[in-house]
Amino acid sequence: MIVSILQGVVGLVLLYYGAEYLIRGGVSIARKFNVSPLLIGLTLVAFGTSAPELVVSIDATWHGHGDISLGNVIGSNICNIALILGLSAAIAPIPVNKQLLKLDIWIMLGSAAAFTGFYRISRGINRWEAAILLLSLLGYTGWRFFHSGQGEDPPGEGDIPQRTYPVGIALLLTAGGLAGLIGGAKLLVISAVAVAKAMHVPEAVIGLTIVALGTSLPELATSVVAALKREHDIAIGNVVGSNIFNILCIVGIVPLIRPIDAPGISPVDLWLMLGISAALLPIMATGMKISRREGVLLLLVYIGYMVYLFHVPGGAQS
Repeated sequence: MIVSILQGVVGLVLLYYGAEYLIRGGVSIARKFNVSPLLIGLTLVAFGTSAPELVVSIDATWHGHGDISLGNVIGSNICNIALILGLSAAIAPIPVNKQLLKLDIWIMLGSAAAFTGFYRISRGINRWEAAILLLSLLGYTGWRFFHSGQGEDPPGEGDIPQRTYPVGIALLLTAGGLAGLIGGAKLLVISAVAVAKAMHVPEAVIGLTIVALGTSLPELATSVVAALKREHDIAIGNVVGSNIFNILCIVGIVPLIRPIDAPGISPVDLWLMLGISAALLPIMATGMKISRREGVLLLLVYIGYMVYLFHVPGGAQS
C-alpha cells in the first residue's frame, strides 16, 4: 500500500514537470518558426496543461480501466470549475471578459452536453462519437484562429512562457517532458488501481478524485498564480479552455485508439459536470465577474461532491 502511494506521488511529480517542460520546449520551437502567440496558446499551452489527463486516459483505457479514463476527464472538469476557479475567485474576484460569453463558455457547455449524451447511450464512448468530438475541436480551434486575425480576439501572451531556448535544448525539453508524462501516467494509473483494490474503492471514484485532482495540477498552479498576480483572463480562460480541451480532444482521441467502456460512472457525476458547467454561465454574466462569495460557493460544491463520493454507499455507481 505504501509503495503504491509513493508510486502515485512520483507519478504526479513527473506529470506536473513533464507538462511544464513540454510547454517550454514546444513554445520555443514554435517561436523559432514564427508561430503566432495566439496559435501557441490555443494549441501548445492548451495541450500542455491538459496533457496529463490525455496520457493518463490513454494508458488507463489501453489497460482496460475505462472508469479511471472517463472518471479522470469528468472529475478534472468538475475540479477545474468547482475547486480551481472557486479557489481563484476566493483569492480575488475574477472579472469576466465578454468574449468568453460570446463563444467559449457555450462551446464548453455544448461539449459537456454532447459528452453526457454520448455516454448515456452506450455507457462509454465509441469511435464514431469520438470522431465527432475531435472534429468539433478542429472546427473550434480553426474558428478561433481565423477570427483572431479579424480583431475579435486580441492576442495576449500572459499565459505563454516568455523565455525562448535554443532549438537543441528545446527539443530536449520537449522530449523530456513527453517522457515524464508517459512515465508519470504509467505510475499514477498503477498506483490508482492498486489503492482502489486495497481500499475496496471503485475505480471510478479513484479516477474522479485522486487521479482527476492530480492531473489537474498544471491548471491549478496556473490559475492560482494568475489570481494572485491579478491576471484574471488567464485564471478563467485556463479553466474554460482546459474543460473544452479535456472533452473535445481527450475524449475525441482516446476512443479512436480503443473504445472506452466505463460502466462505473454514475449519472450524478455526469449531471454534476454538466450542471456546474451550465451554472458558470449565469455566474459569469451576473455583474461580469465571479465574486468571492460565488467562489466560496463553488468550493463548497466540490467539498460536498467529495463527501458524496467517499461516504455515500455506491456513490460512484449508477
